[in-house]
Amino acid sequence: MKIGIFAIIIASFLIFVVSCDEDDTKKGDLSEIIYNPETYQITLPSHFPALDIPSDNPLTKQGVLLGRHLFYDPILSADSTMSCASCHLHEFSFTDAKALSTGIDGISGKRSAMSLINIGFVKSGLFWDGRVKTLEEQALLPVEDPVELHNNWTQVTEKLRIHPTYPKMFREAFGIKNKSEISKELAAKAMAQFERIIISKDSKFDRIQQGQAFYTDLELIGLGLYFDDDPDLPDTECGHCHNIPMATSDDFFNNGLTETSSLDGFPDSGRGKVTGSRADNGKFRAPTLRNIKYSAPYMHDGRFKTLDEVINHYKSGGKKSPNADPLLHPLALDQYYIKALKAFIETFNDTLFYKNPELQNPFK
Repeated sequence: MKIGIFAIIIASFLIFVVSCDEDDTKKGDLSEIIYNPETYQITLPSHFPALDIPSDNPLTKQGVLLGRHLFYDPILSADSTMSCASCHLHEFSFTDAKALSTGIDGISGKRSAMSLINIGFVKSGLFWDGRVKTLEEQALLPVEDPVELHNNWTQVTEKLRIHPTYPKMFREAFGIKNKSEISKELAAKAMAQFERIIISKDSKFDRIQQGQAFYTDLELIGLGLYFDDDPDLPDTECGHCHNIPMATSDDFFNNGLTETSSLDGFPDSGRGKVTGSRADNGKFRAPTLRNIKYSAPYMHDGRFKTLDEVINHYKSGGKKSPNADPLLHPLALDQYYIKALKAFIETFNDTLFYKNPELQNPFK
């Protein structure tokens, strides 16, 4: 008799547990929400290269929208005070206008926030040192960086699962059937989709390439200086590291910022820490010059406040080190030539970029 009563109690408990599990699963059920992703179309000018899109993360309107929300949402940080956009502000070419970026604990990093303009075209590695290959990988790192958002993805995904709107957005973007399927990988995919549409393609330079505008006389002189293609003008060597159409060569260089007699004498080893090659110490990614007017201060450590300071650095020939780029040498630039060079560089500025509503903060 006692055994029978005990069995009934156990059976009732199991039924209760299963029922609770079913209720919890049902509470997280998203299958009634329509999943019908629409392709996000990107139109590029003819002088642009193709934008490589991973086969496992195609661009969709729903994915881009989710990524945009996550990019601007401080929910990703441990104390909900900072977002990705805190260090990559739209109005500053997706930089933060600081020499060194600061995270949620008030600790400064050792590098300046890099512009995200045309970041989807980068193939040789992201960040100043190229330490990750894809935007999906890149999007995972700032959340758990102790100097940046100082959080962990377990906490972030839990917050996303109980959020009033994100489960629906994840369903619409990726077709998940339950809130429990929200993951750091899907969040990273969404942010990568958004970052791939951060494209500048409407500068005066672009209009000229398409036959819709013309250089001024001063800009033409600057063009000759920039590309070293006019025998009557001095060379400036700009085009080697900042080639067209992206105004970057997608490569890493020692541009003469540190004077040292040793390959181990750089305060920041840069690319060398990633490759393990001492010959790469002190090398950093050449940033795009697109919208350079809006992304001061300059260099990986933000040491130069103005474009004039940058030009004067290169005019001096830079500082000596064993692996300094061989194209560094004193430049024969007078003030008129500097004015012309700046005039050409300013043709990379794209004001329409800042008017694109799909790049702006969705919470404002």
